Amino acid sequence: MDVRSDFPLLQREIDGKPIVYLDSAATAQKPEPVIAVMDDFYRRHYASIHRGVYTLGVEATEAFEGARTRIAAFTGADPITTIFTANATAAINLVAYAWGREHVGRGDVVLLTELEHHSNIVPWQLLAEEVGAEIRYLHVSPDDGTLSLDELDRELAGGRVRLAAFAHVSNVLGTINPVAEMVARARAAGAVTVVDGAQAVPQLPVDVGAIGADFYAWTGHKAFGPTGIGVLHGRRELLEVMRPFIAGGHMIKQVGFDRSTWNDLPWKFEAGTSQIAEAVGLRTAVEYLDELGMEAVREHERAVTGYALRRLAETDGVAVPGPPDADRRGGVISFAIDGMHPHDIAELLDRDNVCVRAGHHCAQPLMRALGMPATARASFGPYNDEADVDALIEAIVRARSVFA
Repeated sequence: MDVRSDFPLLQREIDGKPIVYLDSAATAQKPEPVIAVMDDFYRRHYASIHRGVYTLGVEATEAFEGARTRIAAFTGADPITTIFTANATAAINLVAYAWGREHVGRGDVVLLTELEHHSNIVPWQLLAEEVGAEIRYLHVSPDDGTLSLDELDRELAGGRVRLAAFAHVSNVLGTINPVAEMVARARAAGAVTVVDGAQAVPQLPVDVGAIGADFYAWTGHKAFGPTGIGVLHGRRELLEVMRPFIAGGHMIKQVGFDRSTWNDLPWKFEAGTSQIAEAVGLRTAVEYLDELGMEAVREHERAVTGYALRRLAETDGVAVPGPPDADRRGGVISFAIDGMHPHDIAELLDRDNVCVRAGHHCAQPLMRALGMPATARASFGPYNDEADVDALIEAIVRARSVFA
C-alpha cells in the first residue's frame, strides 16, 4: 500500500532525515484530501448550521448532516443514532452520565477488562462511587494478552452485571477482542454493553450493526480525520429514553421558565455549536479509507505488524508482550528493552526521527497486571511499510549501544 505521498507531514525532513512516524495509535497523520476539504469549507462554505435560511447556512447544514450520513454508513450504523461528540472519551462519558446514572445502582456490577484505556475505566469508577456499584475486571492472560470468554461467562452468571465495557482493540497490546461474541453473551445475561472502538475503526472493517453493542464509541483523529470530533453509535430504544448529558442550545425543542423539552435524536445529545468543519473533515477521512478498502488496510497493517514482530524477536534484549502473531492483534506493538527505561528508548530513537510513544499509554491497570511500569510502543498506519520497521530496528540497535 503506497500512500505515504498522500500525507503532507510525512514529506517533511528533520535535519535532512525523513520522519518515521510510528505513533498512529495515539493519533494518525492526515491525508491531503482531509486538509484540503476543511480549508475549502472554512474559506467558502462556513456558517452556523440548522438555523440560518441563507445560502451559506444551508450549505453548511447540508455538509454537516451529509457527513453524519456518510460516517454512519462507514461503520454500518443508523445516522439517527450516530451522535457527534468531542472524542471517544466524551462519548463514553455521555453513556456513563446519561444512561449509567439512571440505570446502574447499589449492588450492581460494572464489568471491565484489564486491557482498558483510562477513558473506559475512570468514567465507570466515578459512576460506581456515586451510586454504590462494584467494578470488576476480566483478567488478561500474561502469556498472550487475550481475555477468557469462560471468565466472562462466570462473571455474567452471577446476575449482577448491569453493564459490560470493553475495548475492541487494545491500545497497548494490540489484542483484537471477539467483541461480537462478548456482546452476545452479555446481552443474554441482561447486561448493557459499551465498546471502545477508538483503535479498531481506523484499522479493521467495523460493522456496528453486526457487532450488536448497545453503545459503540470511536474518535476521528485516530481515523485520519481532525481532532475535536468523536462518534457514539447507540441503540435507539436506549437513546430515546436517556436524559441529555450536556444542556444548552440546539438540544431543545421548547424552553420555558420552569422546564424544557428535548430535541429529537441525534440532536438531543449535541448541545451548543457543533463540530461543523471537523465533521466535514471526518467524512473525507472515512471516504479516503473506503477508497483504500478497509480489508486492504487491515491486510497491509497485519503484514507490517507481522514483519515487525519477527524483526523484534530477532533483536537481543527486546521483550514484546501481547499476542505473538499478527492475526490476533492490530497494528500496535509495545516493547521493552533490557536495562533501558522506555523514555530513554523513545528519546534515543527520536535522534533518528523514529517516533514512538513511551509510558503507561493511559493503561496503568494493564501495566500493573503485566508487571511492567511502562513500555515503548510502535504503532502502524497505512502509510508505514517494512522500511519503517527496518528503521525502527536500526534505531533500537543504536540506542542499545549507548547503554552497552
